[in-house]
Amino acid sequence: MDTTPATPQVDLIFEVSWEVCNKIGGIYTVLSTKAKTLQKLYKDKTIFIGPDVWTSENPSPWFTECKVDGLSAWAKNAKLPDSVSVRVGRWEIPGRPIAVLVKFDGMYAVKDEFYGEMWQRFGVNSLHAYGDYDEGCAFAHASGIVIESIIASGYGSKLTPTGRISKKYQPRMVAHFDEWTTGMGLLYVKWKLPQVATVFTTHATSIGRSICGNNKPLYDYMKGYNGDQMAAELNMEAKHSLEKCVAHAADIFTTVSDITATECEQLLERRPDVVTPNGFEKNFVPSAAKYPEARKTARDRMLTVASALTGKRMDDNTFIVITSGRCEYRNKGLDLFLDMCEELKHRRLCRNVLAFVMVPAWPKEARSDLAGRMAGMNDTPFVNDEAPLADPVLTHWLNNPDSDAVNSRIHSLGFTTLDPRVTVIYVPCYLNATDGIFNLSYYDLLPGADATVFPSYYEPWGYTPLESVAFGVPTVTTSLSGFGQWVLKVSENYFDECGVNVIGRGDSNYRSVVENISHSIEYLTCADEKETKKIHKAAMRTAAEAAWPEFMVYYDQAYALALDKAAERVKMIKNR
Repeated sequence: MDTTPATPQVDLIFEVSWEVCNKIGGIYTVLSTKAKTLQKLYKDKTIFIGPDVWTSENPSPWFTECKVDGLSAWAKNAKLPDSVSVRVGRWEIPGRPIAVLVKFDGMYAVKDEFYGEMWQRFGVNSLHAYGDYDEGCAFAHASGIVIESIIASGYGSKLTPTGRISKKYQPRMVAHFDEWTTGMGLLYVKWKLPQVATVFTTHATSIGRSICGNNKPLYDYMKGYNGDQMAAELNMEAKHSLEKCVAHAADIFTTVSDITATECEQLLERRPDVVTPNGFEKNFVPSAAKYPEARKTARDRMLTVASALTGKRMDDNTFIVITSGRCEYRNKGLDLFLDMCEELKHRRLCRNVLAFVMVPAWPKEARSDLAGRMAGMNDTPFVNDEAPLADPVLTHWLNNPDSDAVNSRIHSLGFTTLDPRVTVIYVPCYLNATDGIFNLSYYDLLPGADATVFPSYYEPWGYTPLESVAFGVPTVTTSLSGFGQWVLKVSENYFDECGVNVIGRGDSNYRSVVENISHSIEYLTCADEKETKKIHKAAMRTAAEAAWPEFMVYYDQAYALALDKAAERVKMIKNR
């Protein structure tokens, strides 16, 4: 008997995030890959709402302003506060969902009054706000007003599920807010629009990330932490207060993994109602027919960059390993990755290793000497070794080379003294095909890797290892990542079974993790062609199990529960 819940009847979904049409981090990947499946389930019933932080000189490359039936008419006549404006169009991603970008500058003028209202109604303490708190709250407040205005216009609520017009029909609407940055929007909707079901997703708690970022042990002492106390100690009171209040106010509270659900229960004092793991959209991956060419293009470019930097020609037998993601030195395990590279020098490697650290930092500019040498190699490839470039571990000059943790560790480990067995190269910029050196996107380069390593300490989900297996590239991650824990639940923990090796990590076993990951990479360097193909296929199977159509059932559950709560609330209001 099939126990999968049916897709709930939803007339309109609003999803609000700072990363709608605004590529910053992992949430962009969550939403942009989920959109195609949402479009299949709820064709144009989903409206993504994001910040309009763009100008005519610097337009969003992911947004096209265009006519959307009904919504464009609303935007033209919408009565919004001064200095709040909207643009309606499409998000240029698979599925091309509707997107509304909100200019929110006008909300700063009323922030103190609004913060007071949120304190009175929900207990949000904004007194110690600083940094990006005001910006996030101004956007969220404006987004709540926009949702209110769209609903007041009658958009999406004129027809019953049977297609008939009815004034009595109560449309089933969900407002879904991602991360604390949108929390004020959820509270506004809760206050003004009781008929709308609210869902809040925390992708990582602000206080949990801060605990780890301040080099405090999170896991061994988890049961002893009090979120409010730690927020005061780490100067995170406003963000934590907002996130906690929103988690409690939302009809349904969700997070992306079991490990983060435990964190939420301890630090926010509410266990998430539903765990909604992050999926991936296979449209981002080259087809089987195009994959060999994509892999060759990527490998040629990475080997050319490395050869030009080091002055030593690297052949195609070189084993390429990548780590990537947000530049959080400890949380993302960048420290451990570099120590693992050092450990590889003492392993019996069957192939020389080229390791790339692809994390955006504070780049100054692409290296002109590197670009020039690469251009010369197109005409006359290296025959004999040449002198390495100065600082042969960097593809882009940094604004802060002495204080950059990755750069400092690479130098302290001696990787500037080139060792053919293990070469480490730091790529401290966004790989968006316009970086001046690779001029390919990260997704264009990923097929060229032989393995990836993501030894995270704090990783609520872990998109980077999921992306890796989606491209058929074996990956190593840790048991402290949500993705790693999911793999352990659904598969045997071997490369040839799932394309993934999950290494157990805690607060007290750093050195053993370094050794275990280096052993995994040593094994992969020695795998023959038959074994490598088997691992590639296993990785692709794992990715198929983590595709969005497989995971949308959890969103269906969250939306159905939230809609039931909203219906009960409306019924109670009518019966008063």
